[in-house]
Amino acid sequence: MLGLLALAELLGMGGWLAGGALAGELSRLWSLTPGQVGWLTSIVQLGFVVGTLAAAVLNLPDLVPSRRFFAVNATLAAIANALLLVWPSYRVALLTRFFVGLFLAGVYPPAMKMAATWFRHGRGFAIGVVIGALTIGKASPYLVEALGGLGVEAVIGTTAAGTLLAALLVAVGYRDGPLAFPRRPFSWRLVGEVLRVPEMRLATAGYLGHMWELYAFWASVALFWSASLTRSSGGAAPRTVAALTFVSIAIGVVGCVAGGRLADLRGRERVVLGSLAVSGLSALASPLVFGGPTALVLALMLVWGVAVIADSAQFSAIVTEVAPPHAVGTALTLQTSLGFLLTTATLQLVPVMAASWGPRWAFPVLSLGPAAGIVAIRRLRRIRGLAVPAT
Repeated sequence: MLGLLALAELLGMGGWLAGGALAGELSRLWSLTPGQVGWLTSIVQLGFVVGTLAAAVLNLPDLVPSRRFFAVNATLAAIANALLLVWPSYRVALLTRFFVGLFLAGVYPPAMKMAATWFRHGRGFAIGVVIGALTIGKASPYLVEALGGLGVEAVIGTTAAGTLLAALLVAVGYRDGPLAFPRRPFSWRLVGEVLRVPEMRLATAGYLGHMWELYAFWASVALFWSASLTRSSGGAAPRTVAALTFVSIAIGVVGCVAGGRLADLRGRERVVLGSLAVSGLSALASPLVFGGPTALVLALMLVWGVAVIADSAQFSAIVTEVAPPHAVGTALTLQTSLGFLLTTATLQLVPVMAASWGPRWAFPVLSLGPAAGIVAIRRLRRIRGLAVPAT
């Protein structure tokens, strides 16, 4: 079941960053401004926020069977993604990207709940595997672009087909495990019930710090690579930039899986604190390597790419442990909704800073998120009765 869910997430989330992978081509094709290019990714985030908020308020993840919820939403996301091939224009792209995000709200959070029904002691590892697969899936459009510069039809077509296949896999092959969470009748008060749990509030605050950084890094690392290579060697081939961007994002699977295993052995909060510290320091170090040897820049991007996502699964695992059992789906969906709402700010902030101060200085501001997250998670450790490290 874990392998099936991981494969479904890898296939299903490919459409998320398709707009970013095609930014250069679409910008030339439609004569877009930098701000318009940024909206190709930001609008997906907004769609996801709307979808997750609606799902949380309506208790859908705790009322609708997970298999059905996932399969229907993945199918609709694939259709929305593919519609850009039928009506190719910037306005249609914004509309279809919004609905891709809206329907992927029924693909990402439910998968974490589904994995949790099969694991108790290894839950951090299991959710880490799911999010690791998701990380590769979100990086996959850059791989398609790097392999042949295949353009809009190939990137959109392959990611839409992958999401449709993910729907089929879950519809046919998935079933809940022996630790399935109990259901309860619909209640408008369920969101409030979740937020009244102090541990839930602190876990969400830490997650917000993590999300301040994560998607801005993923969405802007291609810009950083392009500018850095241009400075060091006088030019940056699009396929080279796409390949380096894919590696910088996809390497996160190592952090997800290793972080999950370590969290089950040493404690979730410990892994979260370490990941936030390393990723925050990486953001601060990015100007120091900008324009330097490719190997040096790649080394930092690989460390950052591992650390920036290694803690993500553990925020979700914590929620499955501290939220009321009958509201785990709603709690996960609410947490992700608030986190993705915050990403819309940094997704716009980083390109503006890059345009104003230059790409070299675009990333240090992202370190503010990990710093805030560390404060929240240290408080969470105290509440849960765990020792806080001296560092």
